Amino acid sequence: MNGGTVTPSSAGPARGAVTTPVSRMAALARAELTLLGRSKATIIAAVLVPLGLPFSLRPVVDDMNVEDSGLSVGLVLLPAAIGFSLLFGVYSALTGIYTARREELVLKRLRTGELGDAEVVAGSALPVLAMGLVQCLVLSAGCTAFLDVPAPEAPHLAVLGVLLGLVMCAALGAVTASVTRTVESAQVTTMPFVLVSMVGSGVAVPLELLPDRVASGLELLPLSPVITLVRGGWSGDLSAYESLGALATALAWSVLAVFAVQRWFRWEPRR
Repeated sequence: MNGGTVTPSSAGPARGAVTTPVSRMAALARAELTLLGRSKATIIAAVLVPLGLPFSLRPVVDDMNVEDSGLSVGLVLLPAAIGFSLLFGVYSALTGIYTARREELVLKRLRTGELGDAEVVAGSALPVLAMGLVQCLVLSAGCTAFLDVPAPEAPHLAVLGVLLGLVMCAALGAVTASVTRTVESAQVTTMPFVLVSMVGSGVAVPLELLPDRVASGLELLPLSPVITLVRGGWSGDLSAYESLGALATALAWSVLAVFAVQRWFRWEPRR
């Protein structure tokens, strides 16, 4: 506690107390949650934008004739809603948070204590990941209630898709923060991945509506397998081969993103 302000670096245990990685990360996550609640801009970008954007797409989806591809409006908007939550509520939010903590020297101070590097990165992300998971659940319930989406035919695929998406977007947020100089510039550095994912990963336009050759290439984008697994989890139309392919692609991107964090994550302020 410094001057009445909670900071992650002051969230450690009392001197001499026995700690575990879980307790250390929990203490850091509580401090980050307090800071997150005080940042109105982050709350708006991470909560209100993902909740509002999917339903603004409803008129566009109505004009797509998605029924010709075996889809429904609900099966288009539900994965889109989860995709928006991952992009704005997790990826963009964490890019800004990691950048802010680095420039404020918080990350550097945390490394001098008991917390390991992985604990600092993961503990800082926990509140946002929890918020993203809750958003996905709320959006799924909302789409089910208001868009007549049936119960998922293969819920395990949808769950795997969401969990892999959370891990992947958190790691990619840390990687993007490494090349982001200021919190303000995070709006620019996150834009390429957000736009590419919205246009090419089936968030705004389902891959089923695109030519097969184009769709096959876009399936290799990071967020594409997540959207495929979520949509396939609800529709039940994914074959075992398609499911394994999407899982392998999502896992490969997740592992690559985690490796990039270990290799290039910056702890010192960028000057």
